[in-house]
Amino acid sequence: MASHRRPKQPSRARVTVLTATAAAAVALTSQAAHADPKPTKSEVKAKVDKLYHEAEKATEKYNGAKEQQQKLEKQVGALQDKVARGQQELNTLRSGLGSLAAAQYRSGGIDPSVQLFLASDPDTFLDEASALDQLTAKQTESLEKIQEKQRALAQQRKEAQDKLGDLADVRKTLGENKKKFQGKLAEAQRLLNTLTAAERAKMAQDDQRASRAAGDRVELGNEAPASALGAAALQAASTRVGKPYVRTATGPNSFDCSGLTQWAYAQAGAQITRTTYTQINQGTRIARSALKPGDLVFFSNTSHVGLYAGNNTVLHAPYPGAYVRYESMNTIGSYQAAVRI
Repeated sequence: MASHRRPKQPSRARVTVLTATAAAAVALTSQAAHADPKPTKSEVKAKVDKLYHEAEKATEKYNGAKEQQQKLEKQVGALQDKVARGQQELNTLRSGLGSLAAAQYRSGGIDPSVQLFLASDPDTFLDEASALDQLTAKQTESLEKIQEKQRALAQQRKEAQDKLGDLADVRKTLGENKKKFQGKLAEAQRLLNTLTAAERAKMAQDDQRASRAAGDRVELGNEAPASALGAAALQAASTRVGKPYVRTATGPNSFDCSGLTQWAYAQAGAQITRTTYTQINQGTRIARSALKPGDLVFFSNTSHVGLYAGNNTVLHAPYPGAYVRYESMNTIGSYQAAVRI
């Protein structure tokens, strides 16, 4: 006889587990469907280039703070040396005053009228009394010198203390800007790490090849430099084409943007400052239409600089991962200003 037992119903607990499992599977499927697709190599490069430009802005501010720190350290050192020498002079004056006081005490222990009465030779006594007056005058002069030196030392100490305060502020700014550009570079590296090693290598090779090719095929025209100085600086910079961009580097084998312009002008015999933010205030400001080879051209809120090479082209150190190269002004960033050294 066939069995007609009813099938066992699943327990409520089992139903709950199955329902939760199904819900989780649906959620995961939904997340997978809506997850952002892996960025392409070109998308990664565009984002990385943007981060590099932002890092360069922080790097220029870091360079400026570093330059200011070095100047303040020299000023503080000079003031501290001055204070030390002044203290030594003050100690010498005080020692001299002590000797004068001792001599006065030794010769002035008896009332002068009594000394005159007791003196066997009144003329000798009068000579000694005159010497005593001179001694007192010297003592007064020494006191005045000591007071003057004390005031000078107090002022010098205050100046040194103020400079030390400025130095502490600059060091804080230095650290903040270093943290900023390191953060941007780390973010760029995280993006690059989403690519395969082969894709990263290919990207670097393409950038280096593009930099070198730009130098081979660039059409600069026949624009004449405004001066021999500008011509010499541009010629020096042209020998660095293909050298890598390295943040805070000033050559001769790697550069950041303002490091390249500073190095180029140094080779031409002119000393210019270290950062884009100070270089823009040197020389003579000129209109874009008046640009001549060798002029400095600034982009992106003064965070980037290059040397004008002619035919709307700039020779510059672009950003981390790139190399010194010629590039159209139309592709570098927003034009800011230009100066002629």
